[in-house]
Amino acid sequence: MVAAALIAVVATFASAACGGSTGTGGSDASGGASAGDGTFPVTVRSGASGSGDEVTIAARPEAVVSLSPTATETLWALGAGEQVVAVDALSDYPAGVPTTDLSGFSPNVEAVLGYQPDLVIAMDDTGGLVSGLKAAGVPTLLLPAAADLDDAYSQIERIGAATGHLPDAAALVASMRGEIDAAVAAAPPRAEQSTYFHELDDTLFTISGQTFLGEIYGLFGLRSIADAAGAGDAYPQLSAEYVVSADPDLIFLADGQCCGVTAEKVAARPGWSGMAAVRDGRVHVLDEDVSSRWGPRVVDLVTAIGGVLAAQPAPVG
Repeated sequence: MVAAALIAVVATFASAACGGSTGTGGSDASGGASAGDGTFPVTVRSGASGSGDEVTIAARPEAVVSLSPTATETLWALGAGEQVVAVDALSDYPAGVPTTDLSGFSPNVEAVLGYQPDLVIAMDDTGGLVSGLKAAGVPTLLLPAAADLDDAYSQIERIGAATGHLPDAAALVASMRGEIDAAVAAAPPRAEQSTYFHELDDTLFTISGQTFLGEIYGLFGLRSIADAAGAGDAYPQLSAEYVVSADPDLIFLADGQCCGVTAEKVAARPGWSGMAAVRDGRVHVLDEDVSSRWGPRVVDLVTAIGGVLAAQPAPVG
């Protein structure tokens, strides 16, 4: 079940990579000063980067339902947690959020309405979610997977505007930018561009450089081995033979929780023990929740990658 959920997250990111527009970092809140001072009504835009439909929230929401783990984390980071009455089954951070059996990937309108929400935040309009909630007078803010960091910042600002926390959102974004810049600056310089393999699951799905995660790695000058595969797919499935022949300098595992993959299990795969990353101890397990969400904990992901690079010298030869 967890593995299936992971694949669904990958599909969400892939959708953003294929169809999402790049953001400018703005919130697209059309309330002007009213959005900034917490007065309502306020209008924000759906979409990964804020180019979707306008959503008007008449009054400060006090019964928010979040069907997105990323949105859930953002709501609490903004201090809006007390306005949330329910979150989806995959929302598990921070501790104590009101997790339910609601699904963000196949939402049931009637089940959502059972919590009497005055605002719903979701990733996608699946199963007639928006129209069903609209018929009941409930606004829905759709925030699909971010295609880049600007999208992530924009979504934080739009959640802030929608809940009356835009100043908090602006402060959070500024803090994230500063922490990310500091983590990148602290990483040791690398004479040559290093390559990496980011393993999404044990069937060897991975990421290309043209993805949200690819941008994160790119901040450190790292290049995905998938880019040379020529498949043109943002989230390709590579063969074991291809990975071995590509011999990446670094391997990052985002499937430790879902699939039980460890550095030791990677080394036991046929042919993998001879790879430089395996031989030299450059296989690293990532928190798969942190690496599959595009909210405030993106800082943790950047810091983790920076820590890996700081702890290990660039490969030679």
